Amino acid sequence: QVQLVQSGGGLVQPGGSLRLSCAVSATISFSIHNMNWYRQAPGKQRELVAAITDGGSTNYRDSVKGRFTIYRDNANGTMYLRMNNMKPEDTAVYYCLARVRVVTSAAARDYWGQGTQVTVAS
Repeated sequence: QVQLVQSGGGLVQPGGSLRLSCAVSATISFSIHNMNWYRQAPGKQRELVAAITDGGSTNYRDSVKGRFTIYRDNANGTMYLRMNNMKPEDTAVYYCLARVRVVTSAAARDYWGQGTQVTVAS
């Protein structure tokens, strides 16, 4: 039983910074493959923000390049999204996703975090 628990959301002013975290845990042994951050703003579709592979390769959507950094700490099974120079258009519910394979399965599957609100406003 895999769980992704998110933290770090909140209210920040434009130009400010925030760091989100996503911790993966399970009742049995597991390995984490790719991990992604998504966000969904009011009235908009959910969109991919950033992605990181198990090898550390990263990708970002154009609107956050140079401002956001995705990274992971494999020792504690946690992924982070550091957001700098934040803009009002970054306001959204942010969700993490991890592709996880548990020892009882030969294949990995995707698991979602619960989401956390990020609001950028003065």
